[in-house]
Amino acid sequence: MKIDWSPLRSELALWRAQNLILPVWWRDDDATSPSQELDQLVALSCDCDVPVHLAVIPKTATSALASYVEDTSALIPVVHGFAHKNHNPQDMKKSEFGAARDVEDAKRDIQTGFDTLDQLFGKRLAPMFVPPWNRMSPEMFPLLAEIGYASVSVFSPRDRVEACEGLTQINTHLDPIFWRKTRGLIPAPLLVEKMVGLLHDRRTGLTDNSEPLGYLTHHLVHTPDIWEFSRQFLLELREGPITLYRHETRHTKKDI
Repeated sequence: MKIDWSPLRSELALWRAQNLILPVWWRDDDATSPSQELDQLVALSCDCDVPVHLAVIPKTATSALASYVEDTSALIPVVHGFAHKNHNPQDMKKSEFGAARDVEDAKRDIQTGFDTLDQLFGKRLAPMFVPPWNRMSPEMFPLLAEIGYASVSVFSPRDRVEACEGLTQINTHLDPIFWRKTRGLIPAPLLVEKMVGLLHDRRTGLTDNSEPLGYLTHHLVHTPDIWEFSRQFLLELREGPITLYRHETRHTKKDI
């Protein structure tokens, strides 16, 4: 696949000229067990030297996945909801932890998910909560902080550093999958244009450049084109003025 990366390279050149540094991180969703696709994800991570924050679904996560993660430093497990089950009415967008859900039921699932993955991954678990479909009622953010999460991650640039007191927002910003139509790769020129726009807004102060810029993938449904775009994209970023973000585990903590 031939992609014109010149617009991205030109934007990154402006970052260098202004002595700016771009914090970057990678999140991949919906893991439950080892698979060939997960092997491919880890291989790509190692080839590009970019760690992956692996969003694991607690209800269906396996001990085999825990053993798999233990054998590689490329993966940082984080919590992906509880069962990845929609609790919203049909006339609302899908959400496991939306405003329509009973708060006590939601709290129980949030706590159980945390405890389940803590048992599986121990000190390797990062206390980040990733709500399925990147949606969660803001009223539930304090529950996350109360239970022990340090951060929450959805999609789009954050409008404030903390979702609530004690809970940092660390979102994702670029997703290569055309979910509403083909479920294949969004045309590469559009993705490059989107990325350049994201960087421009950060460089000019329109959005918060202290927030790590997140690349969002879903290894289980990748087409060959999505894998190849991801490879080229990550390698392009690695050539830029970036710093790689790695979330703290439960046993270490740092400010963002």
